[in-house]
Amino acid sequence: MSGPGPEPLRIGILGAARITERSLVGPARAGGHRLVAVAARDRSRAEAFAAAHGVERVLGSYAELLADPEVDVVYNPLANGLHGPWNLAALAAGKHVLTEKPSASNAQEAQEVRDAAARSGAVFMEAFHYLFHPVTRRLHELLSSGELGELRHVDALVAIPAPDADDPRWSLPLAGGALMDLGCYSLHALRVLAPWAGGAPRPLSARAGERAGAPGVDEWLDADLEYPGGATGTARCHMAYDRLEMSIRVVGSRGEATAPNFVLPQTDDRVVVRTPDGERTERLGTRSSYTYQLEAFAARVRGGAGLPLDADDALTTMRLIDACYEAAGLGPRPRTALGG
Repeated sequence: MSGPGPEPLRIGILGAARITERSLVGPARAGGHRLVAVAARDRSRAEAFAAAHGVERVLGSYAELLADPEVDVVYNPLANGLHGPWNLAALAAGKHVLTEKPSASNAQEAQEVRDAAARSGAVFMEAFHYLFHPVTRRLHELLSSGELGELRHVDALVAIPAPDADDPRWSLPLAGGALMDLGCYSLHALRVLAPWAGGAPRPLSARAGERAGAPGVDEWLDADLEYPGGATGTARCHMAYDRLEMSIRVVGSRGEATAPNFVLPQTDDRVVVRTPDGERTERLGTRSSYTYQLEAFAARVRGGAGLPLDADDALTTMRLIDACYEAAGLGPRPRTALGG
């Protein structure tokens, strides 16, 4: 007979963000983990969230949640500008952290988060869930196998219809903007192709359009990048697009592969491969990328398994985001003062 499995994660949730049902609640339920506590600025929202999703108790503040000895993992889906401050506070409290992306408002703050993670010894991971799904793994396999030949170009577009005008993603003080919310996926997807491109990409140029009525906030941003081996890339994002599109196309010297929705592959699990031998469509499964992500995170926390994402990776991504903002003439996002 086998022994008992790993101890479930005991998760505390900051805020009552809508994404949490999809990004954490379902995967936690599937993995047998405990949703120990939730805290929100509006306690009634936290109470409604807890009742709807089976969270064990509601706490009165984010600080109270971080002080709870029964919480060992903190999930941070707050507005972008509140990722850095509360990630720092959670690490200082000795908690493992799964944070929505990006990890901080700018590279300086991300460096502080990285240093705090190193001091704490806790597991810190930025929630680039797409990386754990078989769709992305298959794109990498096609490069490793040589079927596509040498990497020549990659184009990633992450775009959505516009959020409401009062959405915090349009707020510069809360580190809003299309690159922060969407383009980070495009940039990260290009970054992780470094092993097949002679190293990490660097931005060559970038262009952006500001949101009307929100100076400094990018409604869209396009960045052109170059790898040391000579391959090129384009990372595009748009937060007021006419439809949802989250595609990536990887072009090699012998063929190309496209994933129509690499960010949410559970909604479209296709990888379309085109080579001189013809075209084929592979389907990689509609199991949630968030479920794969939480399994990998739990395996690291409970069993010490390796992770491709950590605070160092988050800092590297944030440096690239800042560089693209600089190239587009907007500058890095400001820090947000801690509250709650």
